[in-house]
Amino acid sequence: MDASRRNLLKTAAILLVNGLANSGRFAFCRPTVKAAARDDRKVIIVACGGIRREETFLNTGLKNIPHLFQDLLPRSVFYPFLRNAGVTSHYNTISSILTGNWQRLDDWGETPPADPTLFEYLRKHMELSQDHTWLISSNKALTSRIGASSIHDFGPRYGANVVFPKQLLINAVIQAASQGHPEHSADRAAMQRELEAILQNSDNYEGLGWSVSGDESYLDLRMQGSMHQAIEDLVRTNAPVTGDEFTFLISEEVMRRFSPSLLAITFSDVEVAHFGSYSMHLAGIRTMDRLVYELWNLVQELPAYSGRTTIFVLPEFGRDFDGSNTNGFFNHRSNDDSTSLTWMMCLGEAARSADVIERPVQHVDLCPTIAGIFGIRGLDLPGKALPGLFV
Repeated sequence: MDASRRNLLKTAAILLVNGLANSGRFAFCRPTVKAAARDDRKVIIVACGGIRREETFLNTGLKNIPHLFQDLLPRSVFYPFLRNAGVTSHYNTISSILTGNWQRLDDWGETPPADPTLFEYLRKHMELSQDHTWLISSNKALTSRIGASSIHDFGPRYGANVVFPKQLLINAVIQAASQGHPEHSADRAAMQRELEAILQNSDNYEGLGWSVSGDESYLDLRMQGSMHQAIEDLVRTNAPVTGDEFTFLISEEVMRRFSPSLLAITFSDVEVAHFGSYSMHLAGIRTMDRLVYELWNLVQELPAYSGRTTIFVLPEFGRDFDGSNTNGFFNHRSNDDSTSLTWMMCLGEAARSADVIERPVQHVDLCPTIAGIFGIRGLDLPGKALPGLFV
C-alpha cells in the first residue's frame, strides 16, 4: 500500500477511535485503584482467517510469509501442529479460542458464545474497566455478539469493546456523501470538499456521525494536510484499499490511546478465496504477514507494551484441499487435515526461549494459557496450558 493511501486510512483510524471514545456507544471508564496497580502484562491475539499450511509453513508457501519465516520465527515458540477440533467457521472458531470450549453456535453471530470469554474472566478477576479489553475484526460476523456477557453468571456486564472498522468507515463515508445529495449522486470531488469541510471544524465531526470534544481530539494542520493529500491521490488514481490494513490501523490507534490488557484482532483479507481468486488470497496472506511484523515492531516501540507483551498469531483453520468436492481453497468445510490442522506462533514476554513444540496443541488451549499469563488459575476448561511458555 502506498504512503498516500496509508495516510488516509491512518487519519481515518484516528478519527474513528476518537469518535468511539466520545460517542457514548462504548464504555470507557477510569480504571479502579486495584486495576491501576495490577501486573501490567499485555496479550494480543491475532487470528488470520482460513490459511492452509501449504501456502504458509510448508516449503511451497514460505515465499508468502517472509516476515513470519525470516524475522519472527527465529524468536518465537512455534507450534506446527495446531488442531481446530471444532466447527471450522469463523464465529465458532473465535468463540472457541476466547472461551476455551468448542462452540456449536450459528455461523453468523446471532447468539453470544455459550461460555464466558477471556474478556469476562479478565475483567471479573482483575476488576478491569472495559477499555482494557478489545476485539477489532475485519469479519462482521464476529462483532455482533462476541463481546456480550449478559447470559453468563458474572453479575454486571464484563464484555469487551467490539469494533468492525470497515462498517464504521462505510457508515461514515455514506453519511458524509449523502449530505445535501440525492442518493448515489455524490462524486469523488464533492466527497473531497465535504470531508475537507468536516476536517476544518475541529469541534464537531457530525458529518461523519460522531462528535468529538476536548484537547485530545484536536485535529492539527499536519493531519489535515495529510488527509487532504491522500484524498486527492485517491481521487486521481481510483485506488482500492484493504480491509485488514484498516483493521490494523484502528488496532494501532487503540493501542496508543488505551493500551488494553487483552486485544484480539482478526484479519480476513484471505477470505477473498470464497470468490475464487487464488492470487488475491495469496495477496491477503502477504498482507497478513506484513501487518503481523508491523504489529511486532509497534509493540517494541510503545512503552506500555515493550517487554511485557505476548503475541499469539494463528490461522482460525486451513482450507479444503485441492480437488475436494467443496472447490478446494474456496472453502473450509471438509473434515480433513487440510482444513483442521494449522500452526501457531507465540512471540514476546511468554516466549523467552525460541523453540519448536512438535506436540499437537488445540485452539482451546489458548484460553487457559492466556488466563495463566494474567495469574488467573483454576478455570474449569478442557484445554491445557501451552507447553514451552513462561506462564
